[in-house]
Amino acid sequence: MELSDYIRVLRKNWLVIVVITLVGLGAAAGYSLTRTPIYESQSSVFVSTQSANSVSELSQGSSFTQQRVTTYVNLVSKPIVVDPVIEELGLDVTASQLAQQISASNTLNTTLITIAVDDPDPVLAADIANALAASLTETVANVETTDAAGTSPVKLTRVQDALPSNTPVSPNVPLNLALGLLVGLAVGIGVAVLRTVLDTKVRTVRDLNQLTDRPIIGTIPFDPKASERPIILQADPHNPRSEAFRALRTNLQFLEMDGGHTFVVTSSIPSEGKSTTTVNLAIALADAGKRVALIDTDLRKPRVAQYLGIEGGVGLTDVLIGRAKIGDVMLPWGKRPLFALPAGKVPPNPSELLGSRQMAQLLQAIAADFDVVLLDTPPLLPVTDAAILARQTTGALVVASAGRVSTGQLSTALTALETVEANVAGLVLTMVPTRGADAYGYGYGYGYGGYGVYGDPVTPVESAMTRRSGKGRKGSGASRASTA
Repeated sequence: MELSDYIRVLRKNWLVIVVITLVGLGAAAGYSLTRTPIYESQSSVFVSTQSANSVSELSQGSSFTQQRVTTYVNLVSKPIVVDPVIEELGLDVTASQLAQQISASNTLNTTLITIAVDDPDPVLAADIANALAASLTETVANVETTDAAGTSPVKLTRVQDALPSNTPVSPNVPLNLALGLLVGLAVGIGVAVLRTVLDTKVRTVRDLNQLTDRPIIGTIPFDPKASERPIILQADPHNPRSEAFRALRTNLQFLEMDGGHTFVVTSSIPSEGKSTTTVNLAIALADAGKRVALIDTDLRKPRVAQYLGIEGGVGLTDVLIGRAKIGDVMLPWGKRPLFALPAGKVPPNPSELLGSRQMAQLLQAIAADFDVVLLDTPPLLPVTDAAILARQTTGALVVASAGRVSTGQLSTALTALETVEANVAGLVLTMVPTRGADAYGYGYGYGYGGYGVYGDPVTPVESAMTRRSGKGRKGSGASRASTA
């Protein structure tokens, strides 16, 4: 992943990152507020020798005490020192329990011993620290006595008494909050990156470019009212979605240079917007003066007649079985050179009808009379209808819905077309977000210049066609003469 990819991940998942960061901060605050405050008090003891009559003796005594200090530090939490303190203060704890509250240390190259005691009661912490200093002094005097007179060569002097503290040492609220914030932020970023890595949905043009070298000939923005106004070119001709279909029309004209002008429009899975794309593309082509034939070859769930508001009870199936003539059922639509052929009644054997000799002859006859022929077909993965028809036409326009189809599904659909040696003329990305990290460049000026996702322009159709040279179905372009 490049730096721009990480920035996109952060933009796309900023809410997740913020929520997890706040959770971490809240957890740290909750932990801090539920902990019992602990106060610390410290007392200090100075270790020295009892007798020194010369400089040499002073030096030897200093070396001796420094060697002993480490032993005295370890002695502070031993029962021999702690038990007298428990008895003196009347504490209801054992020596081992009190030892857990005690810590002793020695400053380097000194004979000072610092005794620290932690306790929820600051006054009791100070009392215990002072009592420990006194107990240590007495204990050392007893254990270090070496002569018959009972005199110890080492003397411990309390040089600092412990005082109750007003500020708890635990919990450290600022530190806990800072750690909670940092941990929450790190976990949030990790979750955001993990979501992106595990996300297999096609969301941007870049995802399509990484999946296939086929040209992306159009990107259609998401319209929350698409179900209410599927024919956007009629409902709102100046809508960004309408401009997107006009851009798709322009790019499709480059594909016509390959020699053919009959295209199957399909998708990988249902509900990717292939039918609305087919209808709006047909209208856009007709608005440009092309003589367009729109055929509903989705003999399972036909939608063209419903979208166009025409009678769909008689149509393609009736022509294929000889019940009607093409001229009687192909209906003109609007004040455009657009003719629509509904699907007719749903037959029990759609695949057989679409792959029949009658269907091939019908396509040849219609292609001879129209500039562009568009076939709305079922999705590729559930059924084979689209693959059958794609082999008999110039190529397939594969519609991919942003955020709906996965890379695996789209890859399988493209493989299905290649398996039957059908030509994939181009891909159309639909339902592209207009806001957020995956947003496309829709708005004023759309279509007037280069545009793309985060600096990656849509692959020009001319360049993509150059890359594809030799990859299409043999003779798919040269054998079909365009009447445009």
